[in-house]
Amino acid sequence: MSGAPEFVTLQVEDGVGTIRLDRPKMNAIDEQLHLEVRAAATEAAGRDDVRAVVVYGGERVFAAGADIKAMSQLDAASMQSWGAELQESFRTLARLPKPVIAAITGYALGGGYELALCADFRVLGASAKIGQPEILLGIIPGAGGTQRLARLVGPAKAKDLVFTGRHVGAEEALEIGLADAVVPDDEVYPTAVAMAKKFAAGPPLALAAAKQAIDGGLDGSLDEGLALETRLFAGLFDSEDQKTGMRSFLESGPGKATFTGS
Repeated sequence: MSGAPEFVTLQVEDGVGTIRLDRPKMNAIDEQLHLEVRAAATEAAGRDDVRAVVVYGGERVFAAGADIKAMSQLDAASMQSWGAELQESFRTLARLPKPVIAAITGYALGGGYELALCADFRVLGASAKIGQPEILLGIIPGAGGTQRLARLVGPAKAKDLVFTGRHVGAEEALEIGLADAVVPDDEVYPTAVAMAKKFAAGPPLALAAAKQAIDGGLDGSLDEGLALETRLFAGLFDSEDQKTGMRSFLESGPGKATFTGS
């Protein structure tokens, strides 16, 4: 991909990077959009002035799903290639080594909710609707919906959502763990940014290590996860942030340190 992004931008303010989707009318996810998401996530990962990230689709909709018109023309071989690239774009966002919050207004369906599943937290507007309706098209989720969803809420709830393709309202989403907060629609983005700013004030290296330990530990056995935790824990003792944090605690008590990410 070359040239300026058309549908996805990264806007940075006060340590928070907003990955903003803007593909009229419903932020349908096509190849260009997901590659631009990948580029924005890669940029956010590498920028020192980005300490936390918000993914936002605007006031009207988060992302209503994949571009079905484009997908309908593909056969299995073509979809294998297309799907692999889509998975890679979403994986880039999921592995971004900084806290990521999805700010969801309107619809987050199919690939749109799969994109939201790549975030660490999801803030929903009160009238938001989410779901994995792929089964209604004779297919299944193909960008993480069967895997990240089951890891988030367990296999039975994931199967209910995937087998039925039903839409889930904000309050039910909060109740079963699909959402982490529900707020009035016009407060979705400010709430997500406020959450991100809290993380942005924290120690970047420790936050990255914590995210890697939790996410990586879920992919293996308990013993493998514990070994990963020990390695990441010990590695932080070579950082200036660890020295700053412990010195500040001993001199002034907890919560007073200012971290530089070194």
